[in-house]
Amino acid sequence: MTELEKLDLLKDYLKSLGSVAVAYSSGVDSTFLLKAARDVLGDKAMAITAYSGLFPHHELEESKRFCAGQGIRQIIFDPEEMSIEGFAQNPPDRCYICKKALFSKIKSIAAENGMAYVAEGSNMDDMGDYRPGMRAIAELEITSPLRQAKLTKAEIRSLSHQMGLKTWSKPSYACLASRFAYGETITKEKLAMVEQAESFLTSLGFGQMRVRIHGMMARIELLPEEMPRFFEGSIRAQVQDRLSELGFSYVTLDLKGYRTGSMNEVL
Repeated sequence: MTELEKLDLLKDYLKSLGSVAVAYSSGVDSTFLLKAARDVLGDKAMAITAYSGLFPHHELEESKRFCAGQGIRQIIFDPEEMSIEGFAQNPPDRCYICKKALFSKIKSIAAENGMAYVAEGSNMDDMGDYRPGMRAIAELEITSPLRQAKLTKAEIRSLSHQMGLKTWSKPSYACLASRFAYGETITKEKLAMVEQAESFLTSLGFGQMRVRIHGMMARIELLPEEMPRFFEGSIRAQVQDRLSELGFSYVTLDLKGYRTGSMNEVL
């Protein structure tokens, strides 16, 4: 099946829902899904955005600009994850604990606004790895239209490009809690350290990357092709100095490079 055939399948599926609230983060997948829902359902599609310290502030601003530009109704709420029982202790099923509470709230907001369904943006590439959050999605009967249409990340980027969406080449982000080693307590202070560290690397021109936190050590994951530039000129020293300013005692570069779910490798 071609990507255009999958796009038609997606639109048919969205049309069958009648009305939908998209859990919108401003990432590649949720932006594409929200745009498709808006095109098919018009005002019967809306965005619900959770904003807290688990996502960089610029992501919220990008979500607001997109919804305003597309004329999409958006509701923003604070999920207060740090108050969710068990979340801050960061057990291996942290993502399940968080998503169960998060999407329960999103379902409530959607119902209050007359939306028949809630949709989230996972795609076919999200079917592997260790993803306990998907169990919460299933239990709450949240729909996953991109998976229904069998769309992969590469196809979503390609179709987003064709649709003129600026997010088509945007690096993949994830909840900042995913930067913490399991069992390490998640705090607002350490979340801010990670956000600022990644923001600094972005300002230096690095694309897809992560700053993982282990105690007070930062483990930087870069794309293999970008590693040589890390050692060019003064970049290495700049990174060391800035991350030390942020409170990291040690700064390391992971020789395996960037990969999703690296914290799951110990499970």
